[in-house]
Amino acid sequence: MARKSYNNNLYGFPGLFDEPGPGTPEPGIQLPAPELPHVGTGILSGGITPAPQGKLHPLGPVVVKPVPNKITFISFGSGSSGNCAYIGDSTAGFLIDAGVDAKTVLDGLAANNIPITNVKGICITHDHSDHMRYAYTLVRKHRHIGIYCTPRAMNGILRRHNVSRRIKDYHTAIYKEIPFTIGNFTITAFEVMHDGSDNAGFYVQHDDRGFAIATDLGCISDRADHYMRQADYLMIESNYDLNMLLFGSYPEYLKSRIRNVNGHLDNKVTAEYLAKIYTQRLRYVFLCHLSRDNNTPEAALAASRQALEGIGLKVGNGLNTPEDNAANVQLIALPRFDCSPLFSLRP
Repeated sequence: MARKSYNNNLYGFPGLFDEPGPGTPEPGIQLPAPELPHVGTGILSGGITPAPQGKLHPLGPVVVKPVPNKITFISFGSGSSGNCAYIGDSTAGFLIDAGVDAKTVLDGLAANNIPITNVKGICITHDHSDHMRYAYTLVRKHRHIGIYCTPRAMNGILRRHNVSRRIKDYHTAIYKEIPFTIGNFTITAFEVMHDGSDNAGFYVQHDDRGFAIATDLGCISDRADHYMRQADYLMIESNYDLNMLLFGSYPEYLKSRIRNVNGHLDNKVTAEYLAKIYTQRLRYVFLCHLSRDNNTPEAALAASRQALEGIGLKVGNGLNTPEDNAANVQLIALPRFDCSPLFSLRP
């Protein structure tokens, strides 16, 4: 059975931060409205209310508009056949991994009225093919999209896979524990325990809310635990049912790899962990990376539901019905091959 591991390997590399926006002109200057400056599009967005056409407008303090409050989430596939999800708001968003074919991703975005121009980046968790197979295809066809992963993960992609070295032209190096921004989102990569190259989870902040993504991990390390405890929304692996794995057809070496602390999480470990960390802040749990051969959505959901109900919680199904909306937490198993519904995440 997977066990908890502690690993305080914090990285001391320089981080990636937005350049400061243009300075605010001194009060009292008068300019025609078309020449009024605007704040950049980093974490804050907004500007100065324009004057009526043809009139001068005294320049006052910059009025900062609130960041759009609505967070949207969709999964295009989750499992060893391919992983990719989208997190965004009304102005911009990004993909987590790119292991699902580009057409499925583009069709899923279009079906939910999300233009590809809203997708500003791909955050890659690690170098296994089911997480990065279509990254270069996407960025080559849509050159405004950047690839965000650690240098070691990028080196692993180039070393393990037959991919064009031009993928590096789209790469922005990130470092664990050092926040970076995409649109209105502040993202921090953190260490997870898996057998890829420099595996990462992501903690995504938007307004005062947090979304933690921890897929492909064999145990809950202390850094993963730190970020998942802060989440309003959590995407966590529930890969296999232990009995199905032990008595299944996989060869012994593969069973051992899956059960290793650098392998995958079983349903029971995930369920017990959710019950342990639950607070009233946690509103949505997305179970991801379910095994096709050693798990079922019903088994994964039943284990986590039983654990959460065991501490007195009412568990919803993420269907946005009145009954679900009255629940303490929504529990959803992400489809392995298909697109999920588009979730508008409630605070």
